[in-house]
Amino acid sequence: MTFTTRFAPSPTGPLHLGHAYSALLAYDMAQARAGRFLLRIEDTDTSRARPEWETQIYDDLSWLGIRWEAPVLRQSQHLQRYNDALMQLAARGLIYPCSCKRRDIRAALAAPQEGVAQSGPYPGTCRARAMSSRIPGDALRLNMGRALMALTALPSFTEDGPSHAGHHTLDPDRIQNDIGDAVLGRKEIETVSYVMAAVIDDARQNITHVVRGQDLYQTTFLQILLQALLALPTPIYHHHALIRDEAGKRLAKRDDARAIAKYRADGASPGDIRRLVGL
Repeated sequence: MTFTTRFAPSPTGPLHLGHAYSALLAYDMAQARAGRFLLRIEDTDTSRARPEWETQIYDDLSWLGIRWEAPVLRQSQHLQRYNDALMQLAARGLIYPCSCKRRDIRAALAAPQEGVAQSGPYPGTCRARAMSSRIPGDALRLNMGRALMALTALPSFTEDGPSHAGHHTLDPDRIQNDIGDAVLGRKEIETVSYVMAAVIDDARQNITHVVRGQDLYQTTFLQILLQALLALPTPIYHHHALIRDEAGKRLAKRDDARAIAKYRADGASPGDIRRLVGL
């Protein structure tokens, strides 16, 4: 099978050195294996995504010397595909609508209700609601207990990154306690979470290797669970080290001082960026 990987940024701000490292690493891995490198624009967060940031992504990656296959998959153009997958889970009774706000969740966790089983960081307030009760503004949550019961075998994945190399099998107790009833559909109708959309698109694009930062390592366990529930293939994962500032804090899009566009404006070369990120 042809080695196929992807870089999947959200157009909600400027790409920084951390993005450059992840994109260059994935691109180099694909080149070394005579494989494929895809660019995917994860723009389902329509309240924050901006066309100018998407254009900047293309400009910055081209300047770095990265080339990708056309056409680029833009998630905002495929919302029905993700909603169809959500409805597959709904038909099996595995998701439910949730109207809880963050302050409601914090209050419920501080004073749990008798007879309501908690599931990780969510107290289970809306777990008994039927999908027919969903109204605009509701999120869609995975009923983690039911999802685990629906499995015929515990899913697993292979990691070849430096920090977690090996084969890892989903631990039901851990995913219940650490993740619990995860949000799969956002409060906007027919808008899904990053985790759900990424799982569907990785399968559709025949991604064999997911290359990304180690801050997303724990997310992998929810993703392999969804892959098992939806009968989708599981790629190999490679979680790399993060690029951090002098204080040891990982870079975020608000760190404009580390933006690739600023280095470009200051006269840096693509080779300078490679040296800065250790490539």
